[in-house]
Amino acid sequence: MPATSDHPDKARRFREAALPYLDDVYTLARYLLRDASDAEDAVQECYLRALKHFDSYRGPAMKPWLFAILRNVCNAEYARRAHRPSALEDTPNAAEQTPIWQESEASPETEVLRNRDAGAIRKLIDALAEPFKETFVLREINNLSYREIADAVGAPIGTVMSRLARARAMLRAAWTAEEEHSR
Repeated sequence: MPATSDHPDKARRFREAALPYLDDVYTLARYLLRDASDAEDAVQECYLRALKHFDSYRGPAMKPWLFAILRNVCNAEYARRAHRPSALEDTPNAAEQTPIWQESEASPETEVLRNRDAGAIRKLIDALAEPFKETFVLREINNLSYREIADAVGAPIGTVMSRLARARAMLRAAWTAEEEHSR
């Protein structure tokens, strides 16, 4: 066990290294779990595990490491839910919820258009199969490199690139279909 004086230093180093990514980790948790409360719990568990193992952390970059831990936490939650009698359900108004990344609006008209588009995009992203959704969120929302995504999800870079290309193609096709349907 480390000396008592090492504990405050470890906590300080962990805060400096990990806390800048708290919003990004929460954003991914929201996409993976589709529930704010569950996402908060998953992020808390992620950070507790990361702190516990911080002494043995040697890389990759902190952000992909936290995302990898979060994935494990979320996968454990999915497994736990699979054994419950009721299935995980989407909230009825999930598509209408304001995305957490949305900035303040310039005008009421802009706000209406952005809310409509953001809701539609969130719905389309949520409809993607899990590996495609996860890869898309990590790249397009969290701005991770292909290498960082590969490290976080434990897949080769080629697989990450393929998933991202397929996710973009599926979103483009779904957006086009929705636009044609709304005309």
